[in-house]
Amino acid sequence: MFDDETTARPKAGRSANPGSQSALRMRNQLRVTDQLLRGGPATQAELSRMTGLSTATVSNIVKSMHTAGLVSLTPTTSSGRRAHSVRYVGDSSIAAGIDFGRSHLRVVLANRSHQVVAEREIPLPLGHDATVGIAAAAKLLEVLLAENGISRSNLIGAGAGIPGPIDRRTGKVIQGAILPEWVGINLHERLKSALNLPVFIENDANLGALAQISWGAFAAVPNLVFVKIGTGIGAGLIVNGALYSGSIGVTGEIGHLTITEAGLICRCGNRGCLETIASTATMIQLLSRDRSQPIDAEDIVRQAKSGDPTTLRVLEDAGTAVGRALATISNLMSPDVIVIGGPLATLGELLLTPVRRGLLRHAVPVVGENTTLATSSLGPRSEALGAVSLVFQHEPSQQTL
Repeated sequence: MFDDETTARPKAGRSANPGSQSALRMRNQLRVTDQLLRGGPATQAELSRMTGLSTATVSNIVKSMHTAGLVSLTPTTSSGRRAHSVRYVGDSSIAAGIDFGRSHLRVVLANRSHQVVAEREIPLPLGHDATVGIAAAAKLLEVLLAENGISRSNLIGAGAGIPGPIDRRTGKVIQGAILPEWVGINLHERLKSALNLPVFIENDANLGALAQISWGAFAAVPNLVFVKIGTGIGAGLIVNGALYSGSIGVTGEIGHLTITEAGLICRCGNRGCLETIASTATMIQLLSRDRSQPIDAEDIVRQAKSGDPTTLRVLEDAGTAVGRALATISNLMSPDVIVIGGPLATLGELLLTPVRRGLLRHAVPVVGENTTLATSSLGPRSEALGAVSLVFQHEPSQQTL
């Protein structure tokens, strides 16, 4: 670990050798830069904790970067004390974040300073195949670039996510995706060809987790679980500040944890999975009975907030089941925070209360009591923002340090 820096420079005409003080300073500045790109704005104290560099080292690096116009400083408070939020503003690079949903497509364009410069969501037909979805993404990307006067030369890559598992060894969508028409395709190659850009792909829940530590309120949280409750249920895991992908990239499939042995048969072939109890698809099916027209997720939110007893009971059962599944994860990894995302996140405590009840009932007491539950503050753009972060994590800083 490098924990010191100095302003000493090599003699004129000599390049810095790997062990020199100048090279050490350069590496330390790169570490600060990379952290700002990954995690977004942070105070100097937070940067010190997240990079492992001393506060004096970080202070000197930030001062130098501010003088060079690479970062901006905004007054803020941290732990009751005055501080400055440091934001990277170093170049004009733009990344695209693409979120493919069961019936929607969202594209976000953002810069390294974590500023969204363009964004749009459009509907996609239910049951659409990969050709339709990818073509729509390519077209929408070009529209956003043109409408906002962004040169394609500034676009350094695209991140993309789908609601389903992706085998990182092959880049293929595998069985279990909410988009069964996409199973078997090489999403990486297909999207790279259509966009003519470097492409990085992930499961949507993983991208939601990445967004929480790079765009949300949890940049300094080392261990976090993001749970997306939608047509399917998936979790993204942040372990020691980094996205956990396992051996083949398929992790967090909590929608297929068995909750009741005598339950309904799930689309995965097993019985009594969490998705058969707590997905929005299941809730919609239950609440649409005896209605001439089926409801949607927005109706669930509206009815719950108005105090409809049937809706609240469905949420109670679903939330308790989700909490039970999260207790299993919590007992294994003891996260600092669990964040609930998806279309029901705006329910706040109406959703969190039964989830918390299930968590506390089934987790080891000391784990459950020390795990914070929250709803995502990023709304429906969470996965697309995570996809933007994925690009910047893979793209090294272009700034000469």
